[in-house]
Amino acid sequence: MTALTWQQLRDLKTSELTEAGDSWHQVSNRSDADRTRVDRAMSAKLCETQESRSAEAALGRLKRLSRNFQYLHSECGLVRTTLNGLAADLAEPQTQLKNALADASAQGLTVHEDGSVSYPAAEVTDLAGTAKQAPGGTVRGSALLPLEAPSLGSPQGGGFPGFLPLNPNQAKAQSVADRIARALRAAGEVDARYAKTLTGLKAEKGLDVTEATLKDVRQDTADVRGTAGMHLGEDIPTDKSPAERKKWWDGLTDEQREEYLEVAPDLVGGLDGIPATARDQANRTYLPILMDELAREGGDDAKTKLDALRGIQEKLNAPSDPPMFLLGIGDEGNGRAIVSYGNPDTSRNVSAYVPGLGTKLNGEFVEDTMKRAQDTAKGARRHDPSSASVIWLGYDAPQHVDVMTKGDAQRGAPAYNEFMAGLSATNQNADPHVTAIGHSYGSLTVGTAAQRPGGIPGADDIILLGSPGVDAQKASELGVGKDHVFVGAADNDPVTHLPSKDEAALGGPGGVLPARDLFDIGDDDVYFGKDPASEAFDARRFKVDDGPAMIREGGGFDAHSQYFTPEVDPESAKNIARVVAGRPDLITTEAHR
Repeated sequence: MTALTWQQLRDLKTSELTEAGDSWHQVSNRSDADRTRVDRAMSAKLCETQESRSAEAALGRLKRLSRNFQYLHSECGLVRTTLNGLAADLAEPQTQLKNALADASAQGLTVHEDGSVSYPAAEVTDLAGTAKQAPGGTVRGSALLPLEAPSLGSPQGGGFPGFLPLNPNQAKAQSVADRIARALRAAGEVDARYAKTLTGLKAEKGLDVTEATLKDVRQDTADVRGTAGMHLGEDIPTDKSPAERKKWWDGLTDEQREEYLEVAPDLVGGLDGIPATARDQANRTYLPILMDELAREGGDDAKTKLDALRGIQEKLNAPSDPPMFLLGIGDEGNGRAIVSYGNPDTSRNVSAYVPGLGTKLNGEFVEDTMKRAQDTAKGARRHDPSSASVIWLGYDAPQHVDVMTKGDAQRGAPAYNEFMAGLSATNQNADPHVTAIGHSYGSLTVGTAAQRPGGIPGADDIILLGSPGVDAQKASELGVGKDHVFVGAADNDPVTHLPSKDEAALGGPGGVLPARDLFDIGDDDVYFGKDPASEAFDARRFKVDDGPAMIREGGGFDAHSQYFTPEVDPESAKNIARVVAGRPDLITTEAHR
């Protein structure tokens, strides 16, 4: 590879690189638009209207076409990002070079084609006070010197009697020569790094985008991230409020936003305050990358999360009613996943459901817990089509009743409130109706969030289901008014009968459950405070099915898990949907405990 000359660096027009990037950006955008047209118009229409072998074959070809467009969108976008990064990274050494050349001209120095610098003769005075002429000369720069290189002479003269002092112009020339060399070294390193990355962005022959091809895209993304993406992370306002992040995102150009979504999807996909469509795009890009990381990690925990993410990916690739938006994923702790059914930015009614006891990123979460949010969205849409429901697994829930403490809820509450603040920042309606839903231990997380300063951002209503208590004595402590706190508690749900901590001291919460089930203990204090279904708590209790008894009917925890399910407890599911849709006047109620 030919070394970069100072003339080339001086004359480089970085705008030509960004203009080339713009052309790749146009191709990327057209490919994305074509993919969207194939997925949402052609494929969706075919699924809705045709059922035959020929239709299935046509759908397979359309999916292949969609993958091809996705590949073009991703690869062209990566080329664009790489070119933009190259232009940005070359700008600094180019500026350093131009400053050095300007100083050379001002000081009467001559810069030669090879980067050496000549300096003129100068009159100097020796120690005896005699004026003498110090000859001029030529010096070469060293790229290995630090930024502030020491002078090679003193303009005040010096030395011993009989020796001629150094020409003061020599130090000036050496400084300029060293600065030129350092600028060329920095530009050469940038050039080599980007050349390697750009060389790797090559399409395979043929039109079939296989899993291996997509894996190559993920590697390309990682390479571009390492080469050109460093400056992206520095600008993300991670320490700001969701409203400030929204303002930052809105202030970016379309091209800048595309760079973040393609090169740094993990940095913006879970950022509260970023619009749902952007988060969805980022997380769909990041999902296969995270799956690759888990596959390489190995082990039972990684496999559990990997299988769950594969299940989420399958659901994302299939038609969904309402449409799915992937608002967050991660492998930290017991796993993270935030999924919305319906667009939470455009919907007038938005709910965010926090799951509880035993929840983690596994197959049950994908097949059962996510369905609860989907059923809620479907039910709410029967009252108002502009409704969306989110399942928020943004914290670690306790995995067993005997290890429940307030700690997980206290850690999860701030994260939930930040997510809710993000929903408020990005929702496009003037006054959206927002419902916070907590099930099981998730109700404690919601209750804890509601009692933090300022309460749950944007929340109008709170629904507590199967609650072991919310660390409060009255509904009025939750910040939305007691008439806006709704409770569903099945009489045979053992979690809603967890003993108070004094009773639990007899053998732990799990050990006292049989006694409560057998003897119908009526104390309105449960494990985390006052029973939300009690008269003393003073919330609005809506009607649910009692479910099978834990011992007498062998129901186990069945009554604890059916609140959202229309097929098992239609009355509860309808009441949840009525509140979420802003129609609490339609709920059916039952007496407090």
